[in-house]
Amino acid sequence: MPRLQSVASSNSHEQGNARRWTFYSLPVIQGETRCTGRENRDARPRGGYGAAAVSKAVLLLTALLLASCATPAPSPAPGTRGLGEPEVSVPASSTADAGVKPPAPSGLEDPLTSGLPGPQDLKRLDFRNGEPRLPIKLMEGRDVVTFSPRGRMRLRFGGPGDKMLDAPAGSRWTVRVTQGEAAQWSARVQLGEFRFADKAGLAEAQETWRSRGLAVRTHTLGSVYGIAGKVIDNRRYLLLGDEALTPAAAAKQQAELLRRYGLRTTLFEEVRKPASAILELKDENDAVVGLAQDRLDAETPDGSGFDVRQVEYGVGYDFHAFEDRTFRGALQFAADRGGKLAVVNVVGLEDLLKGLVPSEIFARAHPEALKAQAVTARGEVLAKVGIKHLADPYLLCSEQHCAVYRGRTGEAASTTAAVEATRGQALFSQDGRLVDSVYSAVCGGHTEDNDVVWGGPPDPSLRGRPDLLEPAPDVPGPSNLKAWLATSDVPAACKLSSFAQPTKFRWEKRFTQGQVDALTEKLGVGAVQGLALSERGVSGRARLLTVSGTQGATQVRGELNIRRLFGMLNSSMATVEAERDAEGRLTGWLFRGGGWGHGVGMCQTGAIGRAEAGQTYPEILRYYFNGAEVAPIY
Repeated sequence: MPRLQSVASSNSHEQGNARRWTFYSLPVIQGETRCTGRENRDARPRGGYGAAAVSKAVLLLTALLLASCATPAPSPAPGTRGLGEPEVSVPASSTADAGVKPPAPSGLEDPLTSGLPGPQDLKRLDFRNGEPRLPIKLMEGRDVVTFSPRGRMRLRFGGPGDKMLDAPAGSRWTVRVTQGEAAQWSARVQLGEFRFADKAGLAEAQETWRSRGLAVRTHTLGSVYGIAGKVIDNRRYLLLGDEALTPAAAAKQQAELLRRYGLRTTLFEEVRKPASAILELKDENDAVVGLAQDRLDAETPDGSGFDVRQVEYGVGYDFHAFEDRTFRGALQFAADRGGKLAVVNVVGLEDLLKGLVPSEIFARAHPEALKAQAVTARGEVLAKVGIKHLADPYLLCSEQHCAVYRGRTGEAASTTAAVEATRGQALFSQDGRLVDSVYSAVCGGHTEDNDVVWGGPPDPSLRGRPDLLEPAPDVPGPSNLKAWLATSDVPAACKLSSFAQPTKFRWEKRFTQGQVDALTEKLGVGAVQGLALSERGVSGRARLLTVSGTQGATQVRGELNIRRLFGMLNSSMATVEAERDAEGRLTGWLFRGGGWGHGVGMCQTGAIGRAEAGQTYPEILRYYFNGAEVAPIY
């Protein structure tokens, strides 16, 4: 991708204590440009260093540069882009004006025979060398970042001459952001998300919001493409408020919707003007070696990767900290939405999973359970591409929002073996479509239907079922929830697993009256007098909470919204009852529940129990995903 001015060099030469670097150039690569939101990053006026400023920088750095011994490097292979640049194109995405019905299906009833694009035609994935490479955020909002290559490094500055620099293994480098300008963006309140097949649900929601006096519009996210005779389709509809708002106005509207309807919403962001910054590269002697506009690429041709100092993690959590980490693949340094520095790891999917799977499951678990986790995680990554972080210089983040990823630092031999043993495998339904291979920690003895937890139409692969390792005719089921939660001898896989956690399988959570009043204050019902869970699914998980108070009543809809309201309850497979003192005065509330997580798809602790009982990973996945089969896609 062409980018503005840069000053760089390659092939270091020692002189006293100073190291001098020599540049070489690549031909400018013509082709499509990366977009942030719906903006063309290369079409905007450039901020930061202008031509005169860059000329001055050249003069200042002349003492560091040798006479050019530039040797053109090989051009990238046809059809490829700059380092780590997704070769492909923006996911299918469209917006309909308020009141317009969602677009009708485009004749894709049988996608395998309907001329679907292949992965090489998509702008969100790069399938070079057989597997996708993805840009993953390591951290952002930084002023300075220090890193070192573990092998010989090639840096790419872009600009008219596409300047390149080579550096030895172990050299230390610092990237500093200067003249950063934050992106300008607007937001629409996201009122709902619907599976692409759920056009009826979308139409119903549109009508509901119109009847409340709020103009709405639809937006389509995601892509559909064919690979290896299979279909990967993560398209979905978003229902948005029609008005584009400033961030402050959008937050105000969110608060009002929560107060009036008990609805917790998210924001759909649209970039009006991308962020910009000059990235300044310094060597280990603190000498400025080069400048790049908005982005700087680094790779080790032998694939040895990088050490990155003080990687920030756990942002917003009580375990927030910094850690030196090692990563496979390439690095990108880019201007983030705040005009600060984002560090992005461009890594193959298999290497990504090696650093991701250990964060999702116990590395000491049975090998068949680890293989099941590797397959489901691979499908989850593919399903998330193109539907998150649309206004950021990466596709996924390395935190809980997407998937916890620590790179080489987090790898374990056992999970790496599981990833390698299942290379390229994902889970597909009987009609050849990628299964939304979701999972949660502990199902509590029974998994749940997808439509109960997230709404939308039933997914045949995500049907709730008992997670029992043996018949138990005398054990009450979730339809009698109090008895089910009180039974201690349920032969559930997640209870019998050697990694079972009794306080997650069954649990209690008490709140004082004051705590409940504080947690529900934004609902505007006054002092809480009544709590009632209802609209339960097959596992007993509730999707509706009615809150009654001295100033009125409201409802909170959605399994996750209910859990969040009370500081993240373990699950909504729970009962709630008031606690009173000897004089009958309300003193608090007691939740009794089972499970940890939403309960849809694979129960991770249950998968370990099934593996320990002798099941193979295809058998485990076939059970949890209603007959789905494991198949290779590369």
